[in-house]
Amino acid sequence: MSRVTKAVIPAAGLGTRFLPATKAQPKEMLPVVDKPAIQYVVEEAVRAGIDDILIISGRGKRSLEDHFDRNVELEYFLAERGKDEALAEVRSIAELAEIHFVRQGEPLGLGHAVSIARKHVGDNPFVVMLGDDIMADSSTVLTDMINVYEERDAAVVAVSEVSSREISSYGSIDPEFISDSLVRMRGIVEKPAPEDAPSNLAVMGRYVFTPDIFDALAKVSPGVGGEIQLTDAIALLLADHDVYGWVFSHGRFDIGNKQDYLRATVELAIEREDLGPEFRAFLIDLVDTRLR
Repeated sequence: MSRVTKAVIPAAGLGTRFLPATKAQPKEMLPVVDKPAIQYVVEEAVRAGIDDILIISGRGKRSLEDHFDRNVELEYFLAERGKDEALAEVRSIAELAEIHFVRQGEPLGLGHAVSIARKHVGDNPFVVMLGDDIMADSSTVLTDMINVYEERDAAVVAVSEVSSREISSYGSIDPEFISDSLVRMRGIVEKPAPEDAPSNLAVMGRYVFTPDIFDALAKVSPGVGGEIQLTDAIALLLADHDVYGWVFSHGRFDIGNKQDYLRATVELAIEREDLGPEFRAFLIDLVDTRLR
C-alpha cells in the first residue's frame, strides 16, 4: 500500500457568501489573524506528512500562486532593513511543500474539481482538503484519517454532528458505528431535507481517497445544483468498496461563513503566544463592558 503524500485542494469557488470582500480577491486569501486561510490548509497538510499539493484554482485566483511563490523584491527589502524574522517567515512559505496549480475552466462542482487532479495523482492515494475549511493547529483529524486509511486500505471521510436544521447544507451519511470515532458508511446523500437525512452526521471538508474515486466521478451525472457532486461519486464508490467516516467535534472553521470566520479569528488569535494574553484580556474587558 502506498503512503499518502499527495493532497488536492479545490479553491476555484467564487466566494459569493463573502461579497464584497471577495469581489477582487479569492476567499481563500482572506486573512485569519495574519495568514491567508489557504495557508492554514497547506500547513495542516504538511503536518500530516503531505509534501505534494495540487491546488485547483480558477480565473482571478493568481494571488494564490503568488503567495506560495518566492518574492525576491520583498525578500531583498526585508534583508536590507535587517528584518530577519519576517524574512525567514516569508521564505518559509515557498518551502512548505511542492505546490502545483491547475485551473478549473468551468465551475462544474466539487466533484469535477477533484476529477481534474486525476493525471497529477495517478495511481496514488490522496487527500482532498477544502480551501475554505481550516482546522486549529492542535487538530489531528487529517492524521487520524490517514491512519485509518493505512489500517483498512479504504477511503475515509471526515464527519461531524450538526443540528437537523443544518443538515440540508451538507452531505449526510448513514453510519454503522465501529467505535465512537469510526463508522462504516452504508450510504450518503447530498444536502437532504431534514426529514430525509439518514443521520445528523455531516460530511466536512477532509477526505482520504484511493484512486478508485476517479472512476466513480467519471460515471456521475450532474446532481444537486446541476453540478458534479463529490458526494454522488462516494455513493457510487460504496457499491464496490468500503468507505469509512471519522467522527470529530472540535477545531474546524468554515471561513466562507461570516460567523465562523469571526470565531476562527478570535479562537486562533487567543491561542497565539505573541497575541493571546493581551487579546484575551481585551475580550474579557469588552464583554464585561458590554454586559453592564
